[in-house]
Amino acid sequence: MTIVNIIINYREGILSGLFVTLSLSLIVWIFGLVFGVIFGALAHRQRQDVGVFLKMFSFLLASTPVLVLLFWLHYPLQAMLGIVVIPFITAAFALSLINIVGVAQIVRDSLDEFPEQYATAGRVCGLNQKEIFSKIQMPIIFRQTIPQFLTLQVNMLQLTLFASLISVQELFRVAQQINSIIYKPIEIYTALAVFFIAICLPLNLLAYWFKNKYTRNLSEK
Repeated sequence: MTIVNIIINYREGILSGLFVTLSLSLIVWIFGLVFGVIFGALAHRQRQDVGVFLKMFSFLLASTPVLVLLFWLHYPLQAMLGIVVIPFITAAFALSLINIVGVAQIVRDSLDEFPEQYATAGRVCGLNQKEIFSKIQMPIIFRQTIPQFLTLQVNMLQLTLFASLISVQELFRVAQQINSIIYKPIEIYTALAVFFIAICLPLNLLAYWFKNKYTRNLSEK
């Protein structure tokens, strides 16, 4: 049975898994980018409290395997609280948390490292703080950080595979179920790899292009 035949014969399950994977990724991307930017900006402004908390929390998350985090949120924590949360929401929460911290780190570091002379030049030209941020800082920081954002979001898409281990019916779990029926691991997982390459490769190339075109050392005079 070829890859094409497998896709045709099990198209309903594959499309269902694809929808779950893309839905999970979209939620993680949106929450990560929105709240990560806000959290990162707060960490920059309040370095002694929010900034320290972000650094400690990021170290904690970096030291915790994604699989352990998912299992802990899905089983022990829910048992301790006496609640039942569907696996999709648990996975979305856990991965969004990781993404928020990752985005916040990027934003905070970019703001911390932004040269003061740019803001000084804006004030000399008569711009207020709001105008300096919107017309000078934000455009430059956006160009500097977009490659990092794209790379991080590609990593988050790949991390959705771990959601299968708490019974989320995403694409990898569907592939496992199909393989348990027909046992064609080479064909099935090759198709899965092609899917992720088709999405991740263009995003990685785009990040590489942005990095080469726009990023530079802002401290250079």
